[in-house]
Amino acid sequence: MLQTLPFPVTKDDSFYDKLSEWIGDVFYDILPEKGFELRDEQIFMAFQLEKAFKDKEVMFAEAGVGTGKTLVYLLYALCYARYTNKPAIISCADETLIEQLVKEEGDIQKIKEMLGIDIDVRLAKYHDQYLCLKKLETAVTNEDSEGIDRVYDELPKFVYGNGSMASYSPYGERKEYAYLNDEDWSKVGWDQLQNCFTCDKRHRCGQTLSRDHYRKSTDLIICSHDFFMEHVWTKEKRKREGQLPLLPEHSCVVFDEGHLLEISAQKALTYKVSETALANVLELLMANQVREETLYIIEDLIDINEEFFTLLDVLSIPVEGSNRYEIPESDDIISLAGKLHQKVEKLEENLVFEAELYTINDYDLKVTEEYLEQLGYSLSLFLKNRQAVTWFEENQDTKTLVIMPRLVQDILGEEVFSKKMPYIFSSATLSDNKSFDYLAESLGIKDYSSFSVASPFEYDEVMDLSIPVFESGNQMDKLDYSMNSIRDNGGRTLVLFQSKEELLWFKKHAKDTEFPFYYEGDEEISELVKKFQTNEESVLLSYHLWEGLDIPGDSLKNVIIFSLPFPPHDPVFQAKRQAADQPFEQVDLPYMLLRLRQGIGRLIRTSDDTGSIHILTDKQLTEDTLSKILAVLPTAP
Repeated sequence: MLQTLPFPVTKDDSFYDKLSEWIGDVFYDILPEKGFELRDEQIFMAFQLEKAFKDKEVMFAEAGVGTGKTLVYLLYALCYARYTNKPAIISCADETLIEQLVKEEGDIQKIKEMLGIDIDVRLAKYHDQYLCLKKLETAVTNEDSEGIDRVYDELPKFVYGNGSMASYSPYGERKEYAYLNDEDWSKVGWDQLQNCFTCDKRHRCGQTLSRDHYRKSTDLIICSHDFFMEHVWTKEKRKREGQLPLLPEHSCVVFDEGHLLEISAQKALTYKVSETALANVLELLMANQVREETLYIIEDLIDINEEFFTLLDVLSIPVEGSNRYEIPESDDIISLAGKLHQKVEKLEENLVFEAELYTINDYDLKVTEEYLEQLGYSLSLFLKNRQAVTWFEENQDTKTLVIMPRLVQDILGEEVFSKKMPYIFSSATLSDNKSFDYLAESLGIKDYSSFSVASPFEYDEVMDLSIPVFESGNQMDKLDYSMNSIRDNGGRTLVLFQSKEELLWFKKHAKDTEFPFYYEGDEEISELVKKFQTNEESVLLSYHLWEGLDIPGDSLKNVIIFSLPFPPHDPVFQAKRQAADQPFEQVDLPYMLLRLRQGIGRLIRTSDDTGSIHILTDKQLTEDTLSKILAVLPTAP
């Protein structure tokens, strides 16, 4: 169904002229009449975005907290979607930001109420936000968990019973099972090692069934950066397999918190090679009538694969505070990887001949060829180590080789930003010293427009900022300081941690709390945020909510940054450091400063907000690093 524009346009009118007039009416007249504050920064951004949509170009829109940037880009995306009769994609940094966007008091709801517009907005969530029926079957049998049993009992009747698919209603999304902690969800939720294409449950799977729903949106489809990049990389492959792309044809894309897109691009291009996946695929193939020569190749391939993973298991070095293992430089590992790669190519050649004999089921043949193509490409990247970041993982007795491309700008430049389409990057932190070149180069963007708008808030008047200093490694003193600050504020506190391990340490040692403490991982994250917002005298503790969290009012009066958010020492950042001339100045420091600015931005969300920020620092912090921190703070400590 075609949606009408919120303003009249005749065949003699210019759409962009009429859009500009309407945008002016909205921000100068309609919203102020509804009680909204007239903000010069917001209006400036609005008319800057008009150029991006009109010229179908990439624009970096850096707008400080409180400028109302979300409202601006939503209005443009909505009108452009209706003008082109194709939905607009709103790509968010993560699932938490999606929930913030569509919550009852969010900007989409404000547009509906203030402007009287009915908006068709639908969510396209990433795969790991959905239940895996295969994993659930295993977990119900093997795990002693009331939560997992409850999930199984709550499945719709059509999944395992005789219920009609005609009565289908959406199911299977992580948010529906908020009572599961992250550990239990990992046992029943989708992960990269699931081969959905060969799954006999796929046509009754909540993830598969949800796609038909969001593809029919006429206005807005909201997804995560991870999901958008997955769509980009898998679009052609899915077409070859006779499947629809993850997202439909669209008119424009807005990247909210767009500075995080590179990470999602790398993640989407990451290959996970599990020890058991190859054997499972080849056993499926061997059930067909194949030639003796092909059988010998298959047996050799399974043996080499087993030997390869055994060697990785023995030689890989654990990374502290992570399930990742660093793969050392080893001639033996490279030699075995080379043999495995050669044998994969040999089997691919033989399958061409087998296909001509018509003795292999078409479905089994297609599955095997697709898997071998991916495995061969993964191993080629692994053997050209400079082009990839690699590590080894072991989860629940599953051994996995992970291969991530080091640089993605060439592919992004060709597959995404070469298209003549409005691409809007929106965030309070996009530039480095007012330059957008670093972000543009990392994403393969050659031509772009940009602007920066400062926050309208008078931080000197509404924010108290402290930088207490602690002896290196003295976590207990930091804990005591944090607990005292929480008591002084009657709860109403967000505590941000550098890592999951740091949060778990705090959780272990924070005893006898007089306020409700909501720890990330205990329940589904958007449910924890909702509880925190509803219960004013509570505390939210997270290692993840540095961006996107929007809690105006009395529920959030105090933000404690427990440690400076330097990047972890995992293989991804180690690779970035190795590629840099000055690793600390080029990798660690910019990442920390950007994330610090984002964390500070959680406190003051409206012109009525006030509160305090505590940045807990180490006595060993250098003067140079401290001066750079002071330079990005919105007010003097």
